[in-house]
Amino acid sequence: MPKDITKNEKKEKKEKKHFFKDFKAELKRVIWPTPKQLVNNTVAVITIVIIVAAIVLVLDLAFESLNNYGINKLRDVVGTRNEQVENTEANGENSENATDNTSSNNEVANEATGNNQAENAQSGNNESK
Repeated sequence: MPKDITKNEKKEKKEKKHFFKDFKAELKRVIWPTPKQLVNNTVAVITIVIIVAAIVLVLDLAFESLNNYGINKLRDVVGTRNEQVENTEANGENSENATDNTSSNNEVANEATGNNQAENAQSGNNESK
């Protein structure tokens, strides 16, 4: 058994050495950019990032202003409708009150007229006697 463990350990060590040798060989095959290419590519990336950030900023501000305008417009519309509904309800209550007052006034007038008629009838009866 101990020989099997040592064989496995040797295999693992060989694989690790082989991996690092392959890794080093691959890095040697890489074509590294020259300092001039590195600077050009870095400037290009930073420029594109700044341009995209500016576009996003402009779109963000535009949508924010449109959103605020739209919300304010909706508030005005809803506020106007609420005021109209309140005015209509208030006018309805006033007209109901006015109708109630008119009915009350008519009842009072009818009672007064009835009383006057009753008085006239009594006075007419008194005169005929």
